[in-house]
Amino acid sequence: MIYIVEDDASIRELEQYALQTNQYTVCGFEDGASFWAAVRETVPDLVILDVMLPDEDGYQILGRLRETAATRTVPVIMVTAKTSEIDVVKGLDHGADDYLCKPFGIMEFISRVKAVLRRASTAPASTTTLRFGDITLDDVARTVTVDGEPVELTFKEYSLLHFFLEHPEEVLARERIMKAVWDTDDLLESRTIDMHVRTLRQKLGHAGDAICTVRKVGYKLSAKGTEAGEDA
Repeated sequence: MIYIVEDDASIRELEQYALQTNQYTVCGFEDGASFWAAVRETVPDLVILDVMLPDEDGYQILGRLRETAATRTVPVIMVTAKTSEIDVVKGLDHGADDYLCKPFGIMEFISRVKAVLRRASTAPASTTTLRFGDITLDDVARTVTVDGEPVELTFKEYSLLHFFLEHPEEVLARERIMKAVWDTDDLLESRTIDMHVRTLRQKLGHAGDAICTVRKVGYKLSAKGTEAGEDA
């Protein structure tokens, strides 16, 4: 089941028709209220989410989806007329799986849907708890603690830390991090990684020193601590 949240009836109907033609079961909603009512009945396999809506905006809806246990892993494609890089970054940082800007071609739209559903179906189950030094990440409760004290992270900071914890003492190239955490090869500048690593280190406090910069390559989570400067 795919849910479309789009207040423009002509766009919503076009998306719905395209998906139904490709044998998908689809329901469309014009606002967040009707969408949430449906979610309470049936959790969808994918959400196609517009940003500009009459009640909650798409970012607010996405945030609620990611904070709710039942919908935390539901893939979301943001569809919006906003095209600036900061809007794309904002959507991805809130936990969007992909981002499609209007106007778009139907073939591209269907291709993105198929790709996101394929990734969701083949994603490996996450380890329940990951630990490194004083850092503990609980994937069920979706919490992070340092020395037992809770640390509040954004969706992408959490995903970035999760990736580091899955590969301790391993040098992770920028390209690999970008693909694993942002699921893109060239959409974002690699400096986006540096920005997120910087804020992640700050939020982790002394435990953040374990995220080492590997010059000209990327980063490594190491018990030896930060071995190089900030310029990777």
